[in-house]
Amino acid sequence: MFCPKCGTENPDGAKFCSKCGAGLGAPAKPSEAAAKPETESSTGMSANVAGLLCYVAGWITGIVFVVLEKKSKFVKFHAWQSIMVFGVLTVVQIILSILNAIAISTFSFGLWQFAHVLSVIFGVIIAGLWIALVILAAQGKMWKVPGAGNWAEKQANK
Repeated sequence: MFCPKCGTENPDGAKFCSKCGAGLGAPAKPSEAAAKPETESSTGMSANVAGLLCYVAGWITGIVFVVLEKKSKFVKFHAWQSIMVFGVLTVVQIILSILNAIAISTFSFGLWQFAHVLSVIFGVIIAGLWIALVILAAQGKMWKVPGAGNWAEKQANK
């Protein structure tokens, strides 16, 4: 057993350190709450795994978990946030695609360039947001996307 004060190794069962005299209590046991794994969701998965799966296919898996999940507010939060965030982003992508189609059909090269650049930038933003949300959910965090997070939290608490 090592002394917590000076680091000297002492024989097992010793009550005091042989070097500095500090008390050698029983090793601290982890608290019962800290030892418990993340609570399970009603799907049978741990909550953080179910939470990250809410984002795998965007709003589609969000809908699946809203329907399946009955008890975990953590999973419900991520499901609703996935629906809101990726639902809105899908609508914006559709609008950009329509803009691209109009530009191509009217032979408007300048409009096409503008729409194409916006689509690429938007795609990079979506990919970064998706990766961040998957990682944060896997870590058990409830990071709120501005605008959608508060709404998702209200829906999850219903």
